[in-house]
Amino acid sequence: MQFRFIVAASLVALSLTAAAQMPDKVVPRPRITGISHIAVYSSDLVATEHYYVDIIGAVRVADPEDTGGARYLINATQFVEVLPLPAGQGINRVDHTAYITESAEGLRKYLLAKGWNTPAGLNKGADGSRWFTVLDPEGNKVQFVQPPVHPVTPPAPNLIGKHIIHLGIMVHSREKEDAFYRQILGFRPYWYGGMVETRTDWVSQQTPDSHDWLEYMLTFGNTPVGDSKGIPANMSQHDLGVLDHLSIGVPSVTDAHKILEDSNRLGGVHDAHTQIGKDGKGQFNLYDPDGIRLELMNFHATEKPCCSPFTAEDPAE
Repeated sequence: MQFRFIVAASLVALSLTAAAQMPDKVVPRPRITGISHIAVYSSDLVATEHYYVDIIGAVRVADPEDTGGARYLINATQFVEVLPLPAGQGINRVDHTAYITESAEGLRKYLLAKGWNTPAGLNKGADGSRWFTVLDPEGNKVQFVQPPVHPVTPPAPNLIGKHIIHLGIMVHSREKEDAFYRQILGFRPYWYGGMVETRTDWVSQQTPDSHDWLEYMLTFGNTPVGDSKGIPANMSQHDLGVLDHLSIGVPSVTDAHKILEDSNRLGGVHDAHTQIGKDGKGQFNLYDPDGIRLELMNFHATEKPCCSPFTAEDPAE
């Protein structure tokens, strides 16, 4: 009897030792297949609706996530979410950015396994979508959205472009943000550059399983954001809206601008003309009534980019 006890105890000890030596269970990361949306605040919902519907050509639908808001659809799974401006909001007009995943619950468990501060469960929308929200290293809200099973492509004959190809956010520390977007989530380098060859102002990184990208906006003009926190005291609402932006891809910015001009849709604030960006792509900037920039951009460069080559394929329509 004593011999059996000793053997049993030895087996338990061996099992515990083996378990302790086994690596943690690997939780796979579900695919992150592109941009879902950007959520912005509006101080004038009527003026904002005019901008997104009559100028951009998007389709307004009810917001399954927030009954006080609205969605302006760019395609079946991409949109701009517009929310009423909260009291005391300050100059920030972005609530969150969002990316599409094939499994919101799988990605939530993946981030949890990586030690990221993650909610206990998912949110569910009236349209069948599922999502959760986390904070990136600088406190920006980021959502990961699993779209409904059968998303509907909206009829939008006047839509100026049908693909949100990138989102931009103000970033203080490239290294801190990389720890989340690159090292944990697997975003991939695409391009970086600046107003001059010797300075990096923008860092573009594609989502892991698509060619849509996130753009770190590291500085504004000659005012470095550096290692400071929050919104710089000397930054205006317009300047912050230049940094926090979305981009819609088009085959030709010149043609898109001509359509807007010929149809008398160039109301509000916008650039005086099209231009070639430092990445060699044509672009034209428009601003919503609260200053959030919408950048029409060519899918492909027409000139040699400044500062670095492209290291991945371009997005397409």
